[in-house]
Amino acid sequence: MKHNILIIGGNGLVGRTISRILQARNPHISVFIGGRKGGKTDNDLKIDVTDPDTFKAITDRKIHLIILSVNDREDHILRFAIKHKIDYLDITKPTPALVKAYTIAEKAEINSRVVFSSGWMGGIVPGLVNAISNDGAHIKETGLFVYYSVKDLAGESSAHFMAENVAVPFHRYQNDQPVSIRHFLNTETFDFSFGIGKRQAYNFDVPDLYILNQIERIPNVGVKMTYNSKFITWLLGSFQYLRIFSILSLKERKMIFGSSGNGDQSVFEIVVKDQSGSKKLSLQSTKGQAELTALSAVIHAEELMRNPHENKVYFSHQLHEPLSLMAQLNAYETINIKVTP
Repeated sequence: MKHNILIIGGNGLVGRTISRILQARNPHISVFIGGRKGGKTDNDLKIDVTDPDTFKAITDRKIHLIILSVNDREDHILRFAIKHKIDYLDITKPTPALVKAYTIAEKAEINSRVVFSSGWMGGIVPGLVNAISNDGAHIKETGLFVYYSVKDLAGESSAHFMAENVAVPFHRYQNDQPVSIRHFLNTETFDFSFGIGKRQAYNFDVPDLYILNQIERIPNVGVKMTYNSKFITWLLGSFQYLRIFSILSLKERKMIFGSSGNGDQSVFEIVVKDQSGSKKLSLQSTKGQAELTALSAVIHAEELMRNPHENKVYFSHQLHEPLSLMAQLNAYETINIKVTP
């Protein structure tokens, strides 16, 4: 069967990377790029997520799967995909927007596969949690520790999210109850792999907090992050402690978080505690977070193309057998995974 796949936001950093990996691994499919300005080829479509009148191109080109890699605040594309029975994969949403979109989809009549893949690095963390646990139904606690390098080549969306939400409280989960916290507070020392060493890690909001507790039913979930620069990590914690972020304008906050380098490694570590004890999974993307996020999206898209999953709403890790997901990631040349007690 021929597959027509549309990447909306395909001219952005992650969108371009998805297109490159997807076409290299699947030369038989047709990949269309959707953007506000269109483009010069027949596969470049003018699609503005804020203007549903531009969506006619999606049905005209008989698109089978939409990969959304741009922020669609009003969920126009989600509603269009549901109405027209088109498979949908979204990698863009911060936690509040994810909860809103998930509620929309759960209330709708679904006749396609609707997949939310907005967790850390393309929604792979919950799948990896289940891959390393001997008893997924009885996981007591999960911690995600993120190493972020300001040298990494980064897109605008994550920087804009941090600028908009750095002063807004969010929730981690303790004994199945939400606990209100703020970014860059509550330091914890964590020993990172891949030569990074011990770092001070601070509160950080990613959708996995919601997914691991509300969907996977893990009672204790926390996420912390550190920057490659110890000074930057300390400085952001100080800004939050002194509530400086609350008095800065959005433009000033965007300047703080909007830096992007020429490329560096991206690392995250998952600690899982269940009835059999504790395990740690360490993952390194030597080409950075954009490459890993795009690879994750491609793996999810390939799963949708390859297997006849039921028409319903999914979180992306629910498409995969956990060990298979881990093996596919580890097989990619720039990804390194190791599991330790």
